[in-house]
Amino acid sequence: MAEQHYRVVIAYKGRDYFGWQYLGDAGEKPTVQFEILKALRKISKYGTCQVAGASRTDAGVHALGQVAKLTTPLQIAPDKLQRGMNSLLPRDIRMVACARCAPVFNPNREAISKTYRYYFTIDALCAPLLGDLVAHVPLLPATATGDAGENRIQRMKAACDVFVGEHDFSSFSVRDVSGKSAIRTVASLELFKTPDAGFGEGVYCFEIKGNGFLKYMVRYIVGSLFEVGRENLDAAAIDAALALPQPEKLSAKAKAKGLHLIEIDYDGLSSQR
Repeated sequence: MAEQHYRVVIAYKGRDYFGWQYLGDAGEKPTVQFEILKALRKISKYGTCQVAGASRTDAGVHALGQVAKLTTPLQIAPDKLQRGMNSLLPRDIRMVACARCAPVFNPNREAISKTYRYYFTIDALCAPLLGDLVAHVPLLPATATGDAGENRIQRMKAACDVFVGEHDFSSFSVRDVSGKSAIRTVASLELFKTPDAGFGEGVYCFEIKGNGFLKYMVRYIVGSLFEVGRENLDAAAIDAALALPQPEKLSAKAKAKGLHLIEIDYDGLSSQR
């Protein structure tokens, strides 16, 4: 029976998973890719199946627009495949779109850009309902008063521009053992307060869009911006690290749980459309 190929969009809450990447059938460390593969195997009556993803999100990272290619020997309409998969997947993973695609479609290599958001709050307390999705980042000392919080937000907002453009991001990522280039292009990086879309009024967001991201790159960028907010770092130091990569990191990685893969673009076709 001829293989069938589907382009799917996946949303998931990453709290209980060791990232996207499949780690083997033992299941000792559950991953999003493995859960999707298990469901696809069951629907396909345990025929040979494949699940290829566009982005290898880290443990604890969430997604609204992860793109994957499913390969199965099963002849099934896309809408029926979507319903069947969602009936088998854990409640924190959902297939939100499904369409047939060409056998040669590669969700990673063909992506033109990816957009991530990092949600965080600087309030003294983080609301319990936000705990799994929003990072609590105490930028302010206990004695801070008045406009101190807004001043620190403005410092970070101004420093975002330093990252925009083509740079060597070796200082803001983990070294790739394959020896691939660390040069990436950040098309935009903005900081804004979120409209109340379920997160509440006290939540801020970094939104970063680029042609590709290295391992931990977004989390190191955000971590360095938090240090700018704490006044432990300035934009000049970031600029210097981009111009001349250094082995020492400027900051710790930002926590994984604030990071969300929002969408992936393919020649004008977004995973959110």
